[in-house]
Amino acid sequence: MKLIAGNSNRSLALAIAEHSFSTLVPAKIDRFADGETQVEFLENIRGEDVFIIQSTSTPVNDNLMELMVMIDAAKRSSAQRITAVVPYFGYARQDRKSASRTPITAKLVADLLTTAGADRVLTMDLHAGQIQGFFDIPVDDLTSRIIFARDIKEHQKDNSEYVFVSPDAGGAVRARKFADAFHGNIAIVDKRRPAAGKSEVMHLIGEVEGKHAILVDDIVDSGGTLCNAAKAIMDAGAIDVKAYITHGVLSRSACIRVRESVLTELVITDTIADHCEDGCRVRQVSVANLFGEAIRRVTNEESISSLFV
Repeated sequence: MKLIAGNSNRSLALAIAEHSFSTLVPAKIDRFADGETQVEFLENIRGEDVFIIQSTSTPVNDNLMELMVMIDAAKRSSAQRITAVVPYFGYARQDRKSASRTPITAKLVADLLTTAGADRVLTMDLHAGQIQGFFDIPVDDLTSRIIFARDIKEHQKDNSEYVFVSPDAGGAVRARKFADAFHGNIAIVDKRRPAAGKSEVMHLIGEVEGKHAILVDDIVDSGGTLCNAAKAIMDAGAIDVKAYITHGVLSRSACIRVRESVLTELVITDTIADHCEDGCRVRQVSVANLFGEAIRRVTNEESISSLFV
């Protein structure tokens, strides 16, 4: 087993390697003067089971290209099997034609990774489950729910009654799985998007009055939808509202928006490197152990289905 890290989230890669009782393959990953990606592995990987760890987060295109170049380098270095470990899969929100004459970019990215030479993909909380079907190679989609449920229990107050809220109808299944684990109920925010990047809460479906509300989702980007949903929940009589969201993209002024919102706390994972300032009510939990265990099971040809529960 050989672990190789790109530049997008090296701290997570180091933590995964520590859990796997391994070290990262020394590599030179640089840029030519004109911006082209240059990759050279400084250790023999011939015949090895190679895992390349790279989130395709901001800058998305640079990190995606870097990942493909590393895969190609591993392929041409005679690696036996190449697994692309992509904790955050960029372009996942472009999983269908949302309007006339628009691309399905998630499918394009799947084709690019396969063509580059990846033999399988290991990721977490894909924005849409059907993206797994875009690949012609195995895709293991881990869930952060295990990590989040453990964190909620650690911070649970005695006799707390939780309601798990999805910020849109599409996340109702995710909220239901959380609710089942805590014997709670769910609520759904009915929203509409008057323009790209903007959202308006229309209705709140479900009972939140007198309960601790927890918003659950896969991605927080600008934070507008999240903060609007939190306000609607508090207006409906909730005691407080927290958010547990897997991928903290947190673009533009998202951290400021979260700090100024009614949210008690936003909990995200480290699938994307943390770039929030102190005091912005954002707390990060690590998924390194989960990825490390998945990698160990893959390389030992063991079942990893229990990690999807």
